[in-house]
Amino acid sequence: MSESPENSTPEPAVQAPQEATETVDAPAAAEGLAPEADATDAASTDAASTSDDTSADEAVTAEPAAEAPSAEEAPAEETPAAEPAAEETPAKAAEEKPATPSPAPSRPTPRPRPVPRPSALPHPPRPAAAAVAPEPHPVIPDDAAAAKAAGEFGRVDEDGTVWVREAAGERSVGQFPGVGHDEAKALYVRRYLELNAKVALFDARLSSTDLTVKEIDGTLERLREETAEPAAVGDLDALRAQVEALAERAAGRREQIAAERAAAKESALAARTEIVEAAERISATDPAQMQWRPAGEELRSLLDQWKNAQRSGPRIDRASEESLWKRFSHARTTFDRERRHFFAELEQRNTAAKSEKEAIVAEAEQIASSTDWGITAGRYRDLMTRWKAAGRANRKDDDALWARFRGAQDTFFQARDAANAELDASYGENLVVKEELLVQAEALLPVTDLTTAKNTLRDIQDRWEAAGKVPRADVQRVEARLRAVETAVRTADEAQWTRSNPEQRARAEGAAAQLESAIAEIEADLAAAEAKGDKRKVSELTASLEARRSWLEQIVKAAEDSRG
Repeated sequence: MSESPENSTPEPAVQAPQEATETVDAPAAAEGLAPEADATDAASTDAASTSDDTSADEAVTAEPAAEAPSAEEAPAEETPAAEPAAEETPAKAAEEKPATPSPAPSRPTPRPRPVPRPSALPHPPRPAAAAVAPEPHPVIPDDAAAAKAAGEFGRVDEDGTVWVREAAGERSVGQFPGVGHDEAKALYVRRYLELNAKVALFDARLSSTDLTVKEIDGTLERLREETAEPAAVGDLDALRAQVEALAERAAGRREQIAAERAAAKESALAARTEIVEAAERISATDPAQMQWRPAGEELRSLLDQWKNAQRSGPRIDRASEESLWKRFSHARTTFDRERRHFFAELEQRNTAAKSEKEAIVAEAEQIASSTDWGITAGRYRDLMTRWKAAGRANRKDDDALWARFRGAQDTFFQARDAANAELDASYGENLVVKEELLVQAEALLPVTDLTTAKNTLRDIQDRWEAAGKVPRADVQRVEARLRAVETAVRTADEAQWTRSNPEQRARAEGAAAQLESAIAEIEADLAAAEAKGDKRKVSELTASLEARRSWLEQIVKAAEDSRG
């Protein structure tokens, strides 16, 4: 008997028992199997059951780790791989049986093996410290109870044909002759449990892991194909309804993924925009105020950020990316153009400054041997002013030219210092003479006799000029001491003149005469007011009289001071 084309179980697994059935013509022949054949049949059945259990376990275990569609389809295709070998054994035993029937010994009753739970399967150890979310495991009810409940939806005919009951009616899912009804149905029940485990696993992964839209759609498509008309016994209608419910949840999950992807794209677009705006701020900086090396390093860092975002970040739409890249590229091009222009102008300025400083150095080296100390020192000051106004040349050239200029200056001024040292040695005796004159001049202070002080100071000044020059280091010191004596004598002379000024004395005497006349008149008025008893007028005249007498005393004192 052949299965439906949609059946995921390979046809040899079902056809082998059929061939064995066609080979045996009489019931007596079937009963006449040798004990060895019966034992082989039972062992083969157990091997098939064990192989089916192992395949089911592998299918459940491999499902969480499957990423590609082929990896998820493999367990369903490989599940009955051990069935042909198990089912060919009865056929071979039937062909090798003796012609004469013999009583068959009692055969052991085959029992379905329980499907191992996913939690009982061995799993590779996981590092305790790894911060990875645990793989989701579907919650599967007790296997025996689930197998019993699934078996209620199927039946087995006398010829070994297995039927499953669905809403649309009964459907044949395969044939397994030569075994008991429970064992024949157990194979297809296990297939149902495998499909149920796949659905439960997808349910768990849909809730707790990050699946892509492609993985969700691929898994749903495979589950729909595998649950369409499977060679399995169980509540297939409920299983299909569960798959459709998962499809509705998957639609919500797709919307969530789309929203997350849109948010990630928006964030990536904002990050790219920040990179571009930072580059544009750098390129818009005034070249005169630009720090070219740090700015260039910052632009290179922004370019690395752009590459990392393009390589490992969320993809943004092509139009926005091209627009931002054009702005970023324009900013970098502007920066490079301004930098080249700036350094070209800088090179021109450096060349002009180098030429100017070369001329300055040549002139400085030319006058380095001059002995006209005063004029040459002034020329060197002028050359230094020109050097500062010329600007900077290239650092290497500027340092070399400055070394030459400084060397020419040192040559001249060292020669001048040596000549001055010789002169200072010859001026030592003059310094001794002038220090003795300073002692004599300072003895005139304080000035008590102005005429004597003036005459003595004049004689000291004549001898001071005759003494000659002193060492350069002592010039300011001795000159300052002599100026202090001259200032004191001059101040005393000016004070004497102020006191003996004839014009000032005449003005003082005239003012005194006027005050004396005014005082006499006030005294006469005061006597008349007292005689009349006019107290108010007496009070006013008394105050006026006292004020004028005070003024008269001051004028008289000033006149006496002027006379000495």
